[in-house]
Amino acid sequence: MSRTESYFKLAKKVPTTKWSSKDPMSTKPKINTLMILVIGLWIFGTGDAVIIAAGLGVAPWTVLAQGIGVQFDWTIGQATFFISVVVLFLWIPLREKPGIGTILNAILIALAIDIMEPFLPHPEKLIYQLIQVLFGTILVGIGSGFYLTANLGPGPRDGWMTGLQRITNIPIGRVRTTIEIIALLIGWKLGGIFGVGTIIFAILIGPVVALFLQLTDRIWGTNETIS
Repeated sequence: MSRTESYFKLAKKVPTTKWSSKDPMSTKPKINTLMILVIGLWIFGTGDAVIIAAGLGVAPWTVLAQGIGVQFDWTIGQATFFISVVVLFLWIPLREKPGIGTILNAILIALAIDIMEPFLPHPEKLIYQLIQVLFGTILVGIGSGFYLTANLGPGPRDGWMTGLQRITNIPIGRVRTTIEIIALLIGWKLGGIFGVGTIIFAILIGPVVALFLQLTDRIWGTNETIS
């Protein structure tokens, strides 16, 4: 494999980088670790906002947030934060423990969506909408890569997913797919937007995250992995 090809190979695990925390439950992370976490979460939320502004449909959990927002006259960011809090309560019977990253995930992604979305273009032509969805998906992938490698605790939805997998012993992919489909269907029923953008995001987000993790590993990684 050539050097160029190795950069674009999809990662199978979350790599350890120069900024990764050795303890996910650390209450006093290094400044650079915290900065990477905050930057990653803001990029993630901005990517979500870019997809929302495109108007072609959004990620499954954002469909749910849109639906809740319609029902209670909330912004998508407010509804996203509400969902995160509810999901965190669902951690209790699973005995999952939140880290700093878990709390900041719930706060910063919701803030980024509401703050950034009004400043973004809202195209009417399909080609520009598609480009915007692709760009937003890439941003979510980049944000996910930074946030995951910080290793300061899973996001509310990720922790719920891994907790369910642990107690049910159902394959993680099946658990994630089931949760996303349920969130999507409930959100759509409540008035959230399901469309081409939703499908594009669902197909591409996994490979985009894996690709960025690989690039991160090649540029800043060590020889360890985060399990």
